[in-house]
Amino acid sequence: MSRTIAALQRQPALDPLDNRVLLCHALGVNRIALITESERVLSDDEMQRYNGLVQRRLAGEPIAYIVGQREFFGLPFEVGSAVLIPRPDTELLVELTLDRLPRDGRVLDMGTGSGAIAVALAHTRKDADVSALDVSAAALAVARRNAEANGARVTFLHSDWYAALADAAPFDVIASNPPYIASGDRHLAEGDLRFEPVGALTDHADGLSALRTLIAGAPAHLKPQGWLLMEHGYDQAAQVRALLVAAGYTEVQSWRDLADIERVSGGRRPA
Repeated sequence: MSRTIAALQRQPALDPLDNRVLLCHALGVNRIALITESERVLSDDEMQRYNGLVQRRLAGEPIAYIVGQREFFGLPFEVGSAVLIPRPDTELLVELTLDRLPRDGRVLDMGTGSGAIAVALAHTRKDADVSALDVSAAALAVARRNAEANGARVTFLHSDWYAALADAAPFDVIASNPPYIASGDRHLAEGDLRFEPVGALTDHADGLSALRTLIAGAPAHLKPQGWLLMEHGYDQAAQVRALLVAAGYTEVQSWRDLADIERVSGGRRPA
């Protein structure tokens, strides 16, 4: 095969969009350059880099991990094997949190991972006091870099759920995208999920244990009428609402994502 940019864009083994992303990454150029420099012949080093990236993608590795970045809420985020890849579905959780966060309010992102939720909130609402925690020190290191890169003011805590919050002031909103895939679910062995940190995907139980922990612990850390908002699986909304109602939360409801799936459920602190 010819080694020109134009010829390599016709790589039959890859999705065209994936291929363009890998070409840009291998060559250190943007997509416009793929057009304006389409007849340029790649050097041996460039071909070696490109072929290496192609082989990683053909082996199933997510594009976001290969290039080390994913956009979320209009912001660039560093990603790697220590954190989940931020997904568009989770932007609903950010939007719902922003709608319920008062001026100069306090918000907590539980299980922050790459910091996507917390950084998006802090970047959008400069007035807000944003905190984020995670049990993974490696994930927190990524989140801190993402906050710095995006000019977001976030307080990060190393904590196993609520453990480090004993002396913290209460929050107006607690938001979380916790592990909610049930142990043994076939999706864990498919697609991008094979490469993502398993502990951030599954609770190693029925898929609801982390959600139960969030629901049980949130009242002690929410202001009166404060909101708990949680992302969950496509088929878990009714169960999560039932857990919230049983725990005494008010205004319990679920919200649908762009695919019309009930993706986030929540309620207000019990009286």
